Amino acid sequence: MSTPDTDGMNFHTRKWIRPEDLNANGTLFGGSLLKWIDEEAAIYAIIQLGNYRVVTKLISEINFQASAVQGDLVEMGLIATHFGRTSLTMRAVVRNMITRKTILTIEKIVFVSIGDDGVPSPHGYDSITYKRDRMPTQHSATGTIRLP
Repeated sequence: MSTPDTDGMNFHTRKWIRPEDLNANGTLFGGSLLKWIDEEAAIYAIIQLGNYRVVTKLISEINFQASAVQGDLVEMGLIATHFGRTSLTMRAVVRNMITRKTILTIEKIVFVSIGDDGVPSPHGYDSITYKRDRMPTQHSATGTIRLP
């Protein structure tokens, strides 16, 4: 079911809330959730920008709206909202699959594509891809990657 805050958003990552994910109140620890979002956003940026070398530049205001408890299932959604010359801006929504409540929204997460020298590098893209055609096939630390 699509709502105004999730139109066009894909929810590909799901997490099962386990005891180690809880805070002292017995609810989902915000730090765990932010770690998961940052990792998922990095993977999304790598695919969209075609570069393994991406870094988090900015995470805007985080709006916590609900929580989760042990045993709940949560899903994370991301969508690209802007392609800059060297950057990608995206929006994130996390929702509880059990209660069907939105756990948090982040209006702006910015990742920057960098070169081997660590300096921002133009990526040349201006639209979302749902294919793996931009997936990098070389990684400086591991060499060539063969994709099926």
